[in-house]
Amino acid sequence: MEVPDDLLAIADALMPGSAWERARLGRGGSHDVVLLPGVAAVRIAKYASTAALLPQRCQLLSRLEKAGLPFAVPVPLTDVVDVNGRAAVALSWVPGAPTARGQGQPAGLRDLMAALASVHLADVDGLLGPAHAYAGGPRWPELMREVSALLPDEWRAEAAERVARARDLPPVPVRLVHGDLAGENVHWDPAGRHCVGVLDWDFAQPFDPAVDAACLAWHGWSTLREAVDPQTYQRARIWYLTFGLDQVAVSLLRGDPARVLAEQVAQAVAWLERTTQQPPPPR
Repeated sequence: MEVPDDLLAIADALMPGSAWERARLGRGGSHDVVLLPGVAAVRIAKYASTAALLPQRCQLLSRLEKAGLPFAVPVPLTDVVDVNGRAAVALSWVPGAPTARGQGQPAGLRDLMAALASVHLADVDGLLGPAHAYAGGPRWPELMREVSALLPDEWRAEAAERVARARDLPPVPVRLVHGDLAGENVHWDPAGRHCVGVLDWDFAQPFDPAVDAACLAWHGWSTLREAVDPQTYQRARIWYLTFGLDQVAVSLLRGDPARVLAEQVAQAVAWLERTTQQPPPPR
């Protein structure tokens, strides 16, 4: 996708003289990203709230680089700077590529989960978001009630039951949880066996590692089942069934216009329909 001139100007201000004519555009929910393959990724905050968090996010990345992880993380190449009213930072390029949905090796997923569990939370103290960082943090149960109330009558009980099952899970030791460990955020070697890089740590939190396991269902539930213990697998299934509701909570938190909120509710209903039709998880 062609990069708009205003974003190219910001990227060039951070790393002048780079071959930005070769750049392509990546978009996230909270950032525009100018990608210069093999060189850098420039993250440009869309909102004041995400701009305010960029320095902390960069500190976390720098700390993770020193944590001995067996894969690369993007690290800051520049300070966070304000360019034309937008907060931006250049991050190092992360090698590898994502797998297609449904592909992957259990051993690779197992190693990735073990690497995250090896990080001492004390080493990243003060740099992580709260549990449920993506959808309200401590307000998650309250927001989920609001989300359920926005759904059509026939789906409110189903949504509330899914949230209650997750909320009432027995506590487990918390670990470093990435929070969005799927798709383009995880890069693999050409054979798809070894993780070589993990991007986008914006939702990193101390929480139940089964949340990351649920994200890794991107590679297929049968693959995940071989990668984790039965307890983690069952907890992952329960967390997964709440994921489609979270974006409605995000929309509420942002104060999106009614039209946008209605679109998110429609997508949540489609998610509920799709996942209700799935067979129960194997035991």
